[in-house]
Amino acid sequence: MSVIVELQGIRKSYGLGTPVVTEVLHGIDLSIANGEFAALTGPSGSGKSTLLNIIGLLEAPSSGRLSVDGQDTAGMSDATRTALRGRSIGFIFQFHHLLPGFSALENVMMPSIIDLGWSSDQAEKTAMQLLEQVGLKDAAHKRPSELSGGMQQRVAIARALSLSPRLILADEPTGNLDTHSADEIFELLQSVNRERQSACLIVTHDPRLAARCQRQIQIVDGQLI
Repeated sequence: MSVIVELQGIRKSYGLGTPVVTEVLHGIDLSIANGEFAALTGPSGSGKSTLLNIIGLLEAPSSGRLSVDGQDTAGMSDATRTALRGRSIGFIFQFHHLLPGFSALENVMMPSIIDLGWSSDQAEKTAMQLLEQVGLKDAAHKRPSELSGGMQQRVAIARALSLSPRLILADEPTGNLDTHSADEIFELLQSVNRERQSACLIVTHDPRLAARCQRQIQIVDGQLI
């Protein structure tokens, strides 16, 4: 099976060049296969979010090699890194970061608008199809404040899918939801994984949800175990 993400000897330190240097990740070796559905677990402060940010090209490692979608990211310009992130990776966060002044439809269209530089009929059509897929077609013109937490997270998932990414990174996507809503969001992510064959890496503290993933990756004190 081909690989969407590969990390070799990834280290991440903060405070380089100062008297106090803190190394958060200590030589991470990890690969995520196309279409894989995996959970990343570990205690608070173990390095989960840092690792997710590095995989998502939001932070650069201090050393080691990172390949995303077949491209070695070492030495990439910021523009190339941003383009790769926008095209290949979809992000879902615990706090969905929807734009409050825009409708659900407009929020889902936003990645396409940013990518193209303008709105298009095709972007609107795709966004509406995605909202229908996540069960929110009738809420397309409502603003985030008019939606429940679970509904807002569904909009965030639709937004993450707008450019058909090959990798979805979800940082505690159910952490702010009740058990019923959390199960619905998790099942929706599983459905997306099956139907679109997008690899999913989900950070979660919920052992119930982690146990339902194809693979569990555990990190403790900056090392995979």
